[in-house]
Amino acid sequence: QVQLVESGGGLVQAGGSLRLSCAASGRTFSNYAMGWFRQAPGKEREFVATIIWSGGSTTYSESVKGRFTISRGNAKNTVFLQMNSLKPEDTAVYYCAGMRGVGRLRDRRGYDYWGQGTQVTVSS
Repeated sequence: QVQLVESGGGLVQAGGSLRLSCAASGRTFSNYAMGWFRQAPGKEREFVATIIWSGGSTTYSESVKGRFTISRGNAKNTVFLQMNSLKPEDTAVYYCAGMRGVGRLRDRRGYDYWGQGTQVTVSS
């Protein structure tokens, strides 16, 4: 079984920055992509960003484009989300996800593995 563990969440003022990390452990899997989703209270889980492991191609939601950056770590199956210029509307639980095969990158149903989530709170 594969486990994804997120870290780096917290409380920050509007305009500030946070860096989230996600590390995979357990049974090694060959992942096509790893991504980040978020879920605010009373809302559905929404796509934030994803990176295709081979080649490093990235995709972002319109709401975070230009402010967030997803990247791979040197260690296999490690991914980061650098979040700058944070806004109160970015407040949510952020989830790391892994996709084994080719799928719809923005669709949460295409991801096979999920972390437990890390809370990000942006105060105004």
